[in-house]
Amino acid sequence: MSSTEKNIVLIVDDEAANIITLMNILTPGYDVYAAKNGSDAIMLAKEHLPDVILLDVIMPDKDGFEVISELKNLEITKSIPVIFITGLENIEAEKKGLALGAADYISKPFNPDIVRLRVQNQIKIVNHIRALEERDEMERQLKKIQELEAGLIAAKEMAEHNRELAEHSSRAKSEFLSRMSHEMRTPMNAILGMLQIAKMRGIPDSLKKYLDEIDSSSSHLMRMIEDVLDVTGMEYGMFKLNDAAFDTSEMFKEVLDAAKYNASLKNQVLISRLDPSIPSSLIGDEGRLKQVVANLLANAVKFTPESGEISFSARVLDSENGIMTLLTEVTDSGIGITEDQQTRLFELFEQVDGSNTRKHSGIGIGLALSKRIALMMGGDISVESELGKGARFMFTCKLQTAGVQ
Repeated sequence: MSSTEKNIVLIVDDEAANIITLMNILTPGYDVYAAKNGSDAIMLAKEHLPDVILLDVIMPDKDGFEVISELKNLEITKSIPVIFITGLENIEAEKKGLALGAADYISKPFNPDIVRLRVQNQIKIVNHIRALEERDEMERQLKKIQELEAGLIAAKEMAEHNRELAEHSSRAKSEFLSRMSHEMRTPMNAILGMLQIAKMRGIPDSLKKYLDEIDSSSSHLMRMIEDVLDVTGMEYGMFKLNDAAFDTSEMFKEVLDAAKYNASLKNQVLISRLDPSIPSSLIGDEGRLKQVVANLLANAVKFTPESGEISFSARVLDSENGIMTLLTEVTDSGIGITEDQQTRLFELFEQVDGSNTRKHSGIGIGLALSKRIALMMGGDISVESELGKGARFMFTCKLQTAGVQ
């Protein structure tokens, strides 16, 4: 209760003169309500929750004993102190009232000072109890706040600890990937290098096909190692594009020569068409561009049957303000892809045929990785296909034309 609010007193008496007298005594210091019967008294008590009730003992409908019994049985009013007002000089009646929970008695006729003092004493008790309850509530709220603060501090410390662990783990993984990249690539490069030296030494035809198979398998394994390391690098934010000027014709020649060789092993025909308007020099990540194109061509060779046909084309889609959008398309006459399989085609570790008995090998990384590279290069990869009717993959990327910075 604020300092400006008054305590409330409810007067219950069937005599109007008694009500007027008590109101005149108490009105200056309290907000006073009055009832002339027990039923109205209970209703007003529940509505206004007075701090003290002055209750007449003898009333026509319900006497004071019945009224106090009902008030004490109600959760909302049971703690309100009741002072009986009576003209009876009866010890037994007084004992009964006190037994029912009365806090005090005031005798008729009323002495103004006695009335004020007895009411004041009960009000002091009520206000003191209320102050204690408010203090206890404040202490409970303060304790909750302190617990919340302690929890927030602990959560902050835990978050900081987890952040440090994550940073340490990230550094450790980065260092591990760096070492793995070197340790895995070095022996594979050595194998591939030795194979090329062996081929240049004039080996017998009886051994040439074995070396070709070793060369092909080693190159395939090297690509898979590169893909796994690239995907892992992406997961830990280590995968970045390295833009530099490169020779467009030379880049396409390298990737197409390798694809034509692999296609020849299956007696396939690879037809390529390059738009003459493509600039001879562009700025971008040549290695990643080759990686995506090579991957699309390798898939076309893999999923196209013996003696099938593959076509490759590259053209300028648009060019503005020194930025050129390159579109490359790879079309095969292979097994085709269902609509349902197309929705999962660019997800990591997904394959058109993921069964252990599948005809075509692979680990389901190449297309997902190519998709991410395309997006990083400001483009995309999409596919059009029907089962049994081959597939057409479209890859776009943005490259800077040489001479524009």
